[in-house]
Amino acid sequence: MKHILFTLYLIIASCTVKAQGMEEMWDSSASKKEHPNIQWFKDAKFGMFIHWGLYSKLAGTWKGKNYYGSGEWIMNQAKIPVKDYRKIAADFNPVNFNAEEWAQLAEDAGVKYMVITAKHHEGFSMFDSKVTGFDIMDATPYKKDPMKALSAAMRKRGIRFGFYYSQFQDWYEPNGGRNTWDYDESKKDYQSYYRQKAIPQLKELLTNYGPLGIVWFDTPGGMTKEQTAAFVKELRQLQPNSLFSSRVGQGMGDYKDFGDSEVPPVPIEGAWESIYTHNDSWGYIAHDMNFKSPDEIIKLLANVASKGGNLMLNVGPDGSGKIPEYSVKYLQRAGAWLKKNGAGIYASTAGFIPAQPWGVTTAKPGKLFLHVFNRPLNDTVLVPGFTNAVSNVYALDGAVKLPFIKKGEDLYINMAAVKNVRSPNTVLVVEFRGTPPAYNAGAPVTVSAAFENNTVDAVFAEVTGNAKIQSLTYSYYYGDWKHTTCVTDLQAPADSAVFMVRITDPGDYKLILEYACPQESAQQEGVLNVDDKSYLFRTLRTSEFDRKAPLLFIKHPVAIFTAATPGIYHLTVKPYQQGKELFKLKSIIAEPIK
Repeated sequence: MKHILFTLYLIIASCTVKAQGMEEMWDSSASKKEHPNIQWFKDAKFGMFIHWGLYSKLAGTWKGKNYYGSGEWIMNQAKIPVKDYRKIAADFNPVNFNAEEWAQLAEDAGVKYMVITAKHHEGFSMFDSKVTGFDIMDATPYKKDPMKALSAAMRKRGIRFGFYYSQFQDWYEPNGGRNTWDYDESKKDYQSYYRQKAIPQLKELLTNYGPLGIVWFDTPGGMTKEQTAAFVKELRQLQPNSLFSSRVGQGMGDYKDFGDSEVPPVPIEGAWESIYTHNDSWGYIAHDMNFKSPDEIIKLLANVASKGGNLMLNVGPDGSGKIPEYSVKYLQRAGAWLKKNGAGIYASTAGFIPAQPWGVTTAKPGKLFLHVFNRPLNDTVLVPGFTNAVSNVYALDGAVKLPFIKKGEDLYINMAAVKNVRSPNTVLVVEFRGTPPAYNAGAPVTVSAAFENNTVDAVFAEVTGNAKIQSLTYSYYYGDWKHTTCVTDLQAPADSAVFMVRITDPGDYKLILEYACPQESAQQEGVLNVDDKSYLFRTLRTSEFDRKAPLLFIKHPVAIFTAATPGIYHLTVKPYQQGKELFKLKSIIAEPIK
């Protein structure tokens, strides 16, 4: 994938507390004029990404050295000369590729669209291109076009098909972007590259493979806004119904794509997509075994849907054409869950109830879907701020009817009749009458003794003084991007983060601050106020912040607070006196003491 030219995703990007402010943060990434064919994308919710190329054969190793992170970047990481890299094609023979098996996996997984790399930054074309000889038909012993077979197999199953194409970065071509170890960047003619390779190849893809659901561009560059507009207009004429991803650049995409492995912390309006890979690499790495479990996939999908977006999950086939066994097995298990619970995901919109200790929500007209990740210890699910009249509540899997009561704007559901206590996500359906309430980003965050812990995330803070809420992007190793929303710039007592919480059960709670703190900020005093009670603490060192280095968080217990009665409480975090930035505050965790 992708990141170098996307400074939006690489820098610390300021955001506000409210959903509207978060939306504005990404408004420039896609056109504000909605594409007439966008509805299928909004309804799809789940897509499959496939990164497959010559890098798949290298499998993360070059000349005896193992590389970690993004396997598709190995040519760049190892600075492999073009003259050596082209030799890899001579041995690339994916005889185990089976289009029907791949398409069947997509169907079994419950995905509604697939996007595959036609050409990644390495410059190798995984399709029959007449524009270059550096393609799978001409440069390899395979001598077949896998994209022909795959596009047909996907459409046979009713799954939308699309191509990824790296339009600017091309490390093989003298005039392509970003190969600085073979070619002098200052002497490159990017427009010549676009005219001679990128545009002709995109025309091949848009002409020779039937109707495409998506053309997924990546890392734009080398063009002005006017040139990008002409580029987009020329391609749209070939397939006006195809959607273009926001990484076509200059705000001309049809939907928003977030940074790799990024989900917004609050719902975002419009069509958008969150992209993750199944393990740590997008392209195949033989020694990367950190695969997300079926439970993790299911919860990630529900979380993305609860914010109003799609999840496109990547798998990386090996050089022979086989998809890793754990990707196959775990996607099939996630698909089995979707067969029973997909009504709470597909064609849904963001839930109008903010995240709760038990999970998240999605919605459809007249229905609210509760995705219960953490089953309450007392089997009572509290849905606060539910103003509508409720007609029926049941578990989606098995249609087990559940008793409920309304107390003012609180809905209480007893889920004791749901026997599947091991489910990673038990979906409850609330049928209601009338227009649903608007999403209330300023609602108090629920804290309850019915859970082992309650996390109050930074995004729900109200900040004062110079304090900010920011999305921090950083990496543990090459390409392994992480995104965390934190309160930052707490330097003086006037700079504060105020969290409004609703404690539903009286009792004692251990209050834990989760934060990252560099050496220069360590050993400073801070204060946590709970209404009129004050608790002093001293910051502890964790790690320096650098987008190319880890950002490590500590969970620092700072107080025991006794809630004498249920009700609304205000938790305020601020420096005790003027100094350096106190820390980067990720959350406050409230643990009930039994």
